Amino acid sequence: MELRISPLTRIISLSGFLASGFLFVILSCALYHNYYPLFGTLIFLLAPIPNSLFGRKGYDTSDFMSDTTNNARDFGHFLTSMMVTSGIVLPFVFYHCQLIGSVSCIMSMVGGLIIYLSIIIFSWFFSTSWDSEDDNLFG
Repeated sequence: MELRISPLTRIISLSGFLASGFLFVILSCALYHNYYPLFGTLIFLLAPIPNSLFGRKGYDTSDFMSDTTNNARDFGHFLTSMMVTSGIVLPFVFYHCQLIGSVSCIMSMVGGLIIYLSIIIFSWFFSTSWDSEDDNLFG
């Protein structure tokens, strides 16, 4: 027996998850009167954009070693991974330059990762939900 979760439950739980990420980032800024950690949040919010812009072609195992690979999709993955890595490292750079404290660094990094993961999970949950007829919001 398969467990079916309604889309409304998914949206509500993901919004709570996203709100906890923003809570961590805002607390890392407000508790220590320093708003540099918001730059990391901006990077995490922009990170999924290259993957969504450069296509949604499915991975095929027969396509792995072919000469006709999709370079635009690979470039989108590269940009996304570069932005996620920058979002993780930016609080450490701010901490090293003594712009933020250690607790603010950790809270900003964890909050940014929660924000990015909630965006990824949202796109993963709803990538096929709108295609199937039995898994819609009203039925």
